[in-house]
Amino acid sequence: MTYDLYLGDYAYSSWSLRGWLLFEKFGIARDTTLVDFSDQSVAEQLAKIAPARTVPTVVTPDGAILSDSLAIAEELASRHPDAGLWPLAPAARATARNLAAEMHSGFMTLRNDCPMNLRLSYSDCKPPEALLKDVQRLETIWEHARKTYGSAGPWLCGDYSAADAFYAPAAARIAGYNLPVGKIAQDYVNTHLSDPAFRRWRAMGLVHGATLPWYAKDYPTRAWPGPKAHTAKAIDSGTAENAVCPYSGVSVTHLMEIDGRTFGMCNAFCRDKTVADPEAWPAFMALL
Repeated sequence: MTYDLYLGDYAYSSWSLRGWLLFEKFGIARDTTLVDFSDQSVAEQLAKIAPARTVPTVVTPDGAILSDSLAIAEELASRHPDAGLWPLAPAARATARNLAAEMHSGFMTLRNDCPMNLRLSYSDCKPPEALLKDVQRLETIWEHARKTYGSAGPWLCGDYSAADAFYAPAAARIAGYNLPVGKIAQDYVNTHLSDPAFRRWRAMGLVHGATLPWYAKDYPTRAWPGPKAHTAKAIDSGTAENAVCPYSGVSVTHLMEIDGRTFGMCNAFCRDKTVADPEAWPAFMALL
């Protein structure tokens, strides 16, 4: 059972990040199509699967078109009851669903003032009072979930759930705009930044597509606050230790160097996403 998943730009599309995590974190197979944010309207690029007009959009194996992230989460949970999209305990599950719904419909100042941009982090965005109120609300609901249901692990309601996928872009915004939060919220943000799946998404966002200037803000910048990536670089020549790409199994054509060793990938994107954050990619780390 394979789904068709339509996504926007890795660096900038916060809703696409949510949709992708719902598949990536729960091991659900999909074929992915990227929509170009720099080219034409999203709706025009999705015309063949109308009435969809936004990303993420999912076409199910039986042809249903889902273009709402909360609907995607609930439908995947119904079709894959053993995947664990929602907590098993009824109270924790109810809380996780409520958290996802509040994120789905709220926090408009945070969304408007702090568009997700995984290529930059700012040291000071001079947050206005309305933005600080959104952040304070995040702290309130995160702290309630963590203290009530999340003590067994670092996520909101125990194990990673769809609620955590919905709040990944909020964590990225707090990190990207250096928004002030207390320890519980900051620990939760750091959990997202360190999560290998989030790191894979960000690595792809660093190397795929054009830099879109309308997502940038005129604030002083700083280094990205997540884990520091293992130093690696693309190279033009050499002899790879591996004969086939760790992702596709296809013969290597593009080379990278790490720790004085040379490895190959099947195309420039496979190489560049690995160079951006080698430790985010288990298939590559198995080679290393």
